[in-house]
Amino acid sequence: MKSQFLTIALGAAAAALGVGLGALVTFGVSAAPFAWVPNEKSGTMSIIDVATDTVVGEAAVGKRPRGTAASTDGKTLYVSDQPANAVQVVDVAARKVTDTIVLGESPEGVYRSPDGRWVTVAVEEDNSVHFISTATGKREFQVKTQGTNPEHAVFSPDSKWVYVSAEEAEDVDIIDVAARKQVAAVKVGKRPRGIGFTPDGKLAYVACELANQVHVIDTAARKVVAVIPAGVRSNGVAVHPAGKLVFITNGADGSVSVIDVASQKISKTIAVGQRPWNMAISPDGKKLYVANGRSNSVSVIDTEKLEKITDIKVGDTPWGVFIP
Repeated sequence: MKSQFLTIALGAAAAALGVGLGALVTFGVSAAPFAWVPNEKSGTMSIIDVATDTVVGEAAVGKRPRGTAASTDGKTLYVSDQPANAVQVVDVAARKVTDTIVLGESPEGVYRSPDGRWVTVAVEEDNSVHFISTATGKREFQVKTQGTNPEHAVFSPDSKWVYVSAEEAEDVDIIDVAARKQVAAVKVGKRPRGIGFTPDGKLAYVACELANQVHVIDTAARKVVAVIPAGVRSNGVAVHPAGKLVFITNGADGSVSVIDVASQKISKTIAVGQRPWNMAISPDGKKLYVANGRSNSVSVIDTEKLEKITDIKVGDTPWGVFIP
């Protein structure tokens, strides 16, 4: 009898949320996390169950969702919405927007500090990085950057520094979070985009799109210590949690390059969809999810075998993948 009542209750809740009973059960029972995929032209976020690699739901989030970050408890998402010049605050359980934080024109990359205190938003048209306090839900300050048209503003693992890439630049700008100002810039290749740190924070990998290279920065010395040839229009960066592999998307090649950290060389290249962009790795490190902007899909890669497992259809023009 209890199971019957549970089924009825779940069915009613699923109907209220506009999803199937199976999807609701998956949300409530599965221990696996979910991957959120912002679809720029659809104005939606596709929700993928990483246990089954299937889309189990969709949420309407602004008009052009792009960068995404989450609170430390995973209950809240912060999603940049380019036409609104704002970040949309999303309740994960309800899958709906609960607040809007207005910023400057054309916000893009969104990142949360590892200590959970801050969310950064790279705002392209005012050449600055905005800092949102997760405690107050308000923008607390912004830092002007040397580079023009900033896209990503990524925290170091110790939360002390933010590395900023700008599309119209050949440098990575470094912000001192405590001082609330830019304190350095490191020369890299033309049009730096994705940035990823090794878990120990000693190295930062920067994909330079127009140079077709990855520049490796020694964070203590603040200088480039390796330049790795990549595919055509290298842009996205994802570092494996074990710190031994770095993944780079090559937008024009439709591929992902795998960098071996020990040798600082590409060990393998894996074909994915058209115009691969930003990525995310599952918390257990076993799968890499790659957004393919022109294929309207997400490719899933086995990070141990270094082989593509499947492609998942999502919305129109996925910008990236985020796993809270």
